[in-house]
Amino acid sequence: MDLFSVLSLLCGLALFLYGMNTMGDGLEKFSGGKLEKTLEKMTNSTIKGFLLGAAVTAVIQSSSATTVMVVGFVNSGIMKLRQAIGIIMGANVGTTITAWILSLAGIEGDSLFMKLLKPESFSAVFAFIGIVLLMFSKGGGKKNLGSIFVGFAVLMVGMNMMSGAVKPLANDPTFTGILTAFNNPIFGIIAGAALTAVIQSSSASVGILQALSSTGSITYSMAIPIVMGQNIGTCVTAIISCIGAKKNAKRAALVHLYFNIIGTLVICAVFYAVNAIIGFGFLDDVVNGASIAIVHTAFNLIATALLLPFGSQLEKLACLTIKDNEEDNEMPFLDERFLNTPALATERAMALSTKMARLSEGTLLGSLELLGEYNDKLVETIKENEDMVDAYEDVISTYLVKLSQKTLSERDSKTVQLVLHTVGDIERISDHAVNILKVAEEINNKKIKFSDEARAGLEVMIRALTEILNNATLALINNDVKLAAKVEPLEQVIDRLRDKLKEAHIRRLTNGECTIELGFVFSDLITNIERVSDHCSNIAIGVIEINRNGYEAHEYLHELKNSDDIQYNADYKEYKKKYALPEKAK
Repeated sequence: MDLFSVLSLLCGLALFLYGMNTMGDGLEKFSGGKLEKTLEKMTNSTIKGFLLGAAVTAVIQSSSATTVMVVGFVNSGIMKLRQAIGIIMGANVGTTITAWILSLAGIEGDSLFMKLLKPESFSAVFAFIGIVLLMFSKGGGKKNLGSIFVGFAVLMVGMNMMSGAVKPLANDPTFTGILTAFNNPIFGIIAGAALTAVIQSSSASVGILQALSSTGSITYSMAIPIVMGQNIGTCVTAIISCIGAKKNAKRAALVHLYFNIIGTLVICAVFYAVNAIIGFGFLDDVVNGASIAIVHTAFNLIATALLLPFGSQLEKLACLTIKDNEEDNEMPFLDERFLNTPALATERAMALSTKMARLSEGTLLGSLELLGEYNDKLVETIKENEDMVDAYEDVISTYLVKLSQKTLSERDSKTVQLVLHTVGDIERISDHAVNILKVAEEINNKKIKFSDEARAGLEVMIRALTEILNNATLALINNDVKLAAKVEPLEQVIDRLRDKLKEAHIRRLTNGECTIELGFVFSDLITNIERVSDHCSNIAIGVIEINRNGYEAHEYLHELKNSDDIQYNADYKEYKKKYALPEKAK
């Protein structure tokens, strides 16, 4: 094998890996993250987890990718370790589909139908269709389909190049001598594990083995232990991904490793023990691509059948390895493993933003409760929640900046923009909750009592605030443009209430019915309430403008207030009537 054959082999390997990566990315984007989101919503059924793990891996063509996602789910607290076990086992079976696709290269026959089944025939068609879709399609779905077709074509070209490069080795005595070492199962397992660990893809290492089989020098006795080792080597990706993760995420990666090691040891021990007794005659037969695909699939199916009933024992083994000396108290924040799956990362960011919005809303409503009845326990809860909201804003903003650098679909891009524009307002609402809490503390400590008319006016303003806060939160969570449009007219009514209450307060102060100290407390309170409504308005405008493919809040408000918008005027009149001040508060 000369220098040019080595270069051809390396080029073929590069094209093979690039094609597999391109095809996998295209499949992920084409699915719109639905497969990954389905994984997230898994039940506690190990069998369902196995089937789903196999299906998702068969589509995205990578057991490592599936396992890394599962590690991310467990690390984020989305999925329990027990749920992850079935999916990990299924991923091992699902990844065998790649070997079957590659085995099509070995199809022989002169009929038109048999020739069309050969990859060199249909991959050329795929390449042409794919490049047309990539160059001339405007929609993301068609472009992703083009990536799938082109990726598959490049993968098959790489496979053919590798096969062509290694064919001269068939008559090379040095190569044949090296291969005889793999008749020893231990050496074969080590070689398979090492190769897969280096390139971090069992599908790719199986593809290399299938390419080598074209030399006619690979026998079953060599191929079987190598395939077993490949399943151990593929665990390296998940092990690397769990560095710095929480304990359960590390345990999920260990379950993947233990599954493959135990499966390999048990099957290897039984297989060679039976061989020593009866002797398998086929071990010296030469394998081809299809034979390797059969061995790969059979091993994973047998290993799964043996260990699937012992999922809880694998979980216990992982827990014994990584013990619970200290509890992980960190909040279930966003996991950067999901950034390679933008649709899923966007969905997780939106889910955490929803949690943040609900927490901020609850914090504000809790602070308002303190005005009626002061409670030390509720005070501590509000302070803790505000700290959590602050942490959420920092994590979400940082994560979305990284996510925005990825290739996003139009829908995901809008979601990212919306969350980036609104998390600051959500955080400010919780800040105002703490401000109101301080007002409540002052009222409680100084035994302050507002006049009947001041209390009546505050009650109206608080009811209006409760509605606008709920509307803004729901509009954000559900991306509800119609509900968002109802926020601005109510915000204008709250502005009017603030002005009216201030006028009444000044009148009471002038008449000597109110002290200056009491007036400062009252003014501070209604100012915070009005500013919360401003942030609700910002959130609602964000929902409306992002859905209008832009974000110009000032321009939108200018257009709204200077136009004769029938619905806006109707909503304003309705809210003005609904939240009219009683006579004694005017």
